[in-house]
Amino acid sequence: MTSGTAEFDLSSQETHVRRIIASPFVSLDGVMQAPGGATEDPSGGFDLGGWTMEYSEEKSGGAVMRMVGTLARPNDLLLGRKTYDIFAGFWPNAPADNPIGPVFTRANKYVMTSGSGELAWANSHPVHSIDELKTIKGGTGADIVLWGSSTLYPQLLEANLIDRLLLLIFPVMLGKGKKLFGNTTHPVKMKLVASEMTPTGVLMATYESTGIPTFYNLR
Repeated sequence: MTSGTAEFDLSSQETHVRRIIASPFVSLDGVMQAPGGATEDPSGGFDLGGWTMEYSEEKSGGAVMRMVGTLARPNDLLLGRKTYDIFAGFWPNAPADNPIGPVFTRANKYVMTSGSGELAWANSHPVHSIDELKTIKGGTGADIVLWGSSTLYPQLLEANLIDRLLLLIFPVMLGKGKKLFGNTTHPVKMKLVASEMTPTGVLMATYESTGIPTFYNLR
């Protein structure tokens, strides 16, 4: 395990094997719903949106920008349909001085969806199955970063498709809201490869998948 920023560099790279990198913002009690704004995702009566904002500072902001990439080398996005609709309603119209909006617009956006509704945001591509996503991942191109999309975690973990997990763990318990992980039929083993604390107490922990562990029955 290392400390420092080296392991947090997720800048886009053209590779023969693309990685899927999950990047959730999560509370101490596992909630990931609506971290960025009061109206981001009020579903289920969630009224605590924007709970990460008081912890924002340069170090965690830099980690986010490395996940976003740059206009010249954007990382691709993987989104559930609900998260896509939230992003598409905000980022194309973000203020001109916001560095994220133009990068997201230029990047490929892979949207896991069972429907046939229009994806109007530029460079958006529907993905209708895990097998289709495996084909995309097996091609060449930028790394694919999973943003939000709590419903995708069980599917991706079940298929062993998450190569790297960058958890930004915020020092707050929310007591309600959508949780990060669901159930899978098998365990997933991760190795901690980097950790760093921000001045506001956010723990940034990077894990890499090492496959399905073998557990021994000790009874």
